[in-house]
Amino acid sequence: MIVEMRTYLLKPTSVPEVVKRFGDAMPERVKLSPLVGFWHTEIGRLNHIIHMWSYKDLAERDRIRAEAVKSGVWPPKIQEFILEMESKILIPAPFSPPLGERKLGLYEVRSYIYGAGSIPTVIKAWSEKIEARTKLSPLVFAGHTELGPLNNWVHIWGYADLNERARVRAEAVKLGIWPPSSSGTLMKQENWIALPASFSPLR
Repeated sequence: MIVEMRTYLLKPTSVPEVVKRFGDAMPERVKLSPLVGFWHTEIGRLNHIIHMWSYKDLAERDRIRAEAVKSGVWPPKIQEFILEMESKILIPAPFSPPLGERKLGLYEVRSYIYGAGSIPTVIKAWSEKIEARTKLSPLVFAGHTELGPLNNWVHIWGYADLNERARVRAEAVKLGIWPPSSSGTLMKQENWIALPASFSPLR
């Protein structure tokens, strides 16, 4: 399985209208392939939407996207609001949980860039710690890029609210179970707090 993560930077104040247009188009689009999640940023880089889709492989992605465009159901008419677009093809880590409907509250989307050749080391280090860490709060997704910015590690966590996030992160550090040590050469980190749309399977 692959997961496509699409991130759009929108004009200020346009997020509500863009989310509405996605919501209107979504019932027909999800007949072709499942939506993983849809969020807009609340803290971090503002005026961004993030949507994730799962596919069996790149060939299925290409076929379904062509079918969606041909049928006229996709993409939503939001071109006038878009300033930047980015697409990543992600390979889930072996310990990344199954994707499906979950209601968790708010989501923390973290994106790390590692030095070349570091991703196997990251996966190994995380594999040794992830069971203990997920006893404190749920992991939603973890994986690395196959296409897009290379050596990019993306992980998404769910929390009831910001207070729970602060408590869990402090407890994980206090217990010595997080973050994993010796997890590759870390070059860059980015962090967003994102809120789910009403039609997102991950809410």
